[in-house]
Amino acid sequence: MPALTRLADALLDRAVVPGYSKVGPALRRRWWPADPAPGSMAGRRVLVTGATSGIGTAIAEGLLGLGATVHVLGRDRAKTDDLVARLERGIPGGVGGRGRADGARVVAEVCDVGDLDAVRTWAEEFTGRVDELHGLVHNAGTLPAERSETAQGHELTLAVHVLSPHLMTALLTDVLSPDAAVVWMSSGGMYGAGLRADDLEFTDGEYSGVRAYARTKRMQVVLAAEWARRLPGRHVYSTHPGWVATDGVTASIPAFGKVMAPLLRTPADGADTTVWLLATRPASRPPHFWHDRAQRPSTLGWERGQDPGKVRRFLDQVATAADVPG
Repeated sequence: MPALTRLADALLDRAVVPGYSKVGPALRRRWWPADPAPGSMAGRRVLVTGATSGIGTAIAEGLLGLGATVHVLGRDRAKTDDLVARLERGIPGGVGGRGRADGARVVAEVCDVGDLDAVRTWAEEFTGRVDELHGLVHNAGTLPAERSETAQGHELTLAVHVLSPHLMTALLTDVLSPDAAVVWMSSGGMYGAGLRADDLEFTDGEYSGVRAYARTKRMQVVLAAEWARRLPGRHVYSTHPGWVATDGVTASIPAFGKVMAPLLRTPADGADTTVWLLATRPASRPPHFWHDRAQRPSTLGWERGQDPGKVRRFLDQVATAADVPG
């Protein structure tokens, strides 16, 4: 990337609104890497969690447009089956606006990712019928108004964004192909949250769903870097989609959705980098954080890097809570 282009790219993100809104991809398309080749995901199998709406559905559409077999995972059977029916009719979408390519296939998966016991049961059944997985997308998300706990007694955002994908990755490791890509859908909101290793379950002080969301999205970036270390040869990324118009934004942060509506990205734009990463699997360096088809810093310029001791304490706590060997 030429120096002038790198400067323009960096300025978009530093200005926040241009970089995160629909302005970002509209400008960056002029210099970002080429679209994946047609059929580049043919014969490859990808699992997408949180697939029944928004960015998750757009990721599935994009992968189907490239010829993949996509396992769409949702917690509600009726919604998941409805999504499969719609995708099988070839909803237009995905990178480059393609519909479902020849050979593409969609498979319904049902599991409540907030329930770690359910994840274990589902993973055992899944690995019993699927020999090889070429892509895993941790996209399921939640932004609750009040603090709540899962069946195992974990705070909801921690369970859905951190413990479940950590556990799922561990349980699916043996079926991940040698060149598989694992993508964690983080958020630009994580820039406003430092890593906390002293209050994993969000019990200190007044609870804020927005703050819990940002903190767990920061945790995802740290976990992605850890899994990149644990899975040599595979490709592990975290990414943020920018500000996207989804039902989740409307329901969880309605004021933001209303004010920013004219500038919000489409779900397809939000899904673009994830689909591109899965199809092209570019080389990545720590901390493996991406946005708009380019690697980005995971901390702001004035911040210091993650304290290794704090990261280790965090990873140990997550391993204990998810019952995954550290």
